[in-house]
Amino acid sequence: MRRLLSRAARAVLGRRRLIAMIGVPTVLLAVNAPPAFAWISEVRHEAWLHSAEYTAANGRWDVVELPADVRINAIHAAMLPTGKVLLVAGSGNDQEQFDAGTFRTLVYDPATGDATEIDTPSDLFCGGHTFLPDGKLLVAGGTQRYEVLDGFVTRAAGAMRIRNENPDRELHLDAGTVFRDPDGRDYTLTSPAHVMAATKTGEGDGTVVTASETIGFVESTEEGAAGVTDRPAQYAILSLDPADAANVYGMGDKMTLDKQDFQGIADSYEFDPVAEKYVRVGDMTQKRWYPTLTGLPDGQVLAISGLDGTGQILPGQNEVYDPATKRWTDRPDLFRYFPTYPAIFQTRQEGRLFYSGSNAGYGPADAGRVPGFWNLADNSFAPVPGLREPELMETSGSSWAGPVQDQRMVVVGGGGVGESPVSSARIDTIDLRAPAPAFTPGPDLRTPTRYPSVVQLPTDDLLITGGSADYRGKGASDILQANLYHPGTNTLSAVADPLVGRDYHAEALLLPNGQVLTAGGNSLFKNVDNTKPAPFEQRLEIYTPPYLFHGPQPVIATAPEEAGLGTTMTVTSPDAARVTQARLIRPSAVTHATDVDQRSVRLDIARDPDGSLGLAVPAEPALVPPGWYMLFLVDDAGVPSVASWVHLR
Repeated sequence: MRRLLSRAARAVLGRRRLIAMIGVPTVLLAVNAPPAFAWISEVRHEAWLHSAEYTAANGRWDVVELPADVRINAIHAAMLPTGKVLLVAGSGNDQEQFDAGTFRTLVYDPATGDATEIDTPSDLFCGGHTFLPDGKLLVAGGTQRYEVLDGFVTRAAGAMRIRNENPDRELHLDAGTVFRDPDGRDYTLTSPAHVMAATKTGEGDGTVVTASETIGFVESTEEGAAGVTDRPAQYAILSLDPADAANVYGMGDKMTLDKQDFQGIADSYEFDPVAEKYVRVGDMTQKRWYPTLTGLPDGQVLAISGLDGTGQILPGQNEVYDPATKRWTDRPDLFRYFPTYPAIFQTRQEGRLFYSGSNAGYGPADAGRVPGFWNLADNSFAPVPGLREPELMETSGSSWAGPVQDQRMVVVGGGGVGESPVSSARIDTIDLRAPAPAFTPGPDLRTPTRYPSVVQLPTDDLLITGGSADYRGKGASDILQANLYHPGTNTLSAVADPLVGRDYHAEALLLPNGQVLTAGGNSLFKNVDNTKPAPFEQRLEIYTPPYLFHGPQPVIATAPEEAGLGTTMTVTSPDAARVTQARLIRPSAVTHATDVDQRSVRLDIARDPDGSLGLAVPAEPALVPPGWYMLFLVDDAGVPSVASWVHLR
């Protein structure tokens, strides 16, 4: 398998050969002048796009078409410390794949073009992910059940709180378990449920038993309105023996024919990048769909938000994963509501997170939308002002702007709540170190944009690419534009246009050689009139930034594979004399325009007498969370090296 040029580029190459063979363009003009002029104009344009002058200023895009048997609907992407890219589809937003139990993951090697499909044990579609200190990728949540839109719900359904008052026994209920209300209406459990034993405190007459509870989803055994009820009631569970039936029961509020949203799962895995397989770890305490996983300085992971097992957005139950025990722990002390896929970043201060306001939606427009600082020590939240068009932050992008030591963040684009057609061209920045942090205006995008991909480059610039003007690309509104944002000057430069549209369910990440890979794209329609469903975009595309056309890349001859925080790494390079900066870049784990993993760390350079470089690694784990990083050297022409992987402990 090899990287392929776009169809347009291949066509142009063919046309160039034809022109060379004919050698008499006037013959063509005589036959059909207008088409011939257009043809020659296109050839010249394509030649210009691949010229040294153009690529040095704008870079270049190349399309990669994988063999048919390994093309997937890439919903999630992660840059593995092996140099390969993990592309996760799960069921890939495809109801037929979900119903068939077909869940897919691909490991793609950008250096060779090889792609290998990996066994995917659960539907990880729309789960969350983040890298652990040992380089494994924690993946949690996903899809239990697909949405059913208004007008297509045929059986009344709703949430069922399953309670257990027995402190000596926990219980597992299979899918299909029947719950009966006081009026004799029956409802079946759509997915398995496990209810823990009740808790017992005190002794003798002072004994207090507190029922345990889990939430399931049930639907009527009868179609139509027969199963509809808005009356809260206690439900009997028919399959239980008398002893269990005396202690275990259901509590339902209402059963309706309303739209049913996607439902989450509690499944959790560590993906081993060396063995290239998923390893099951402890389940989350909550089922989650669209959660954010944010790594903490001690290596633990905070899971935030998501839709639960009934399709309802969690009101604030957040939890922490400990990689040492492989278990999740509920954190009621951190009960706080956010919309789904909130962009929440670890700041330089331990225990202090920053929520940029970017999110993927779900939930009311007037709750959890304000950006600010979340203090984990006391669960307080301090809003920050200044954000322009705060009502247009759904499907926006967020990233650190420049080295993380600068503690500057940027928010890009976004749109209105839900299926709003309104989008924003806004780029705003905020300095988290300021005495009173507040957003300030940056340059605007050329086009209002939902779903922008924002990628940190070794030169400190940000690549902003893709997106659409309307919700999920409606009205053929994919934006074939790319820009470089320059944090040092707070300016924006247009660069080469991508060839492939990327909107909802698109991803972009930095590769170790300094290029950028883009994948995914899930437009609702493929025509302006919104009448023809669009296929999922399965082509990849690689952007070669301008800096890779500015001269030879500096070479890292030797670098340590491991280093400690607060230490100095010794690196040798035959190009040491022209190296002006060094960066550690944490690899991306991105989905839905949300990537809280990526960060660039500035390394101070000391030049040793023997010509080697001493690179000082910051000591703060909140600034440089332990894990694998790409080490880049950048020369005086702004050209980065191919990265060397370093494991920081």
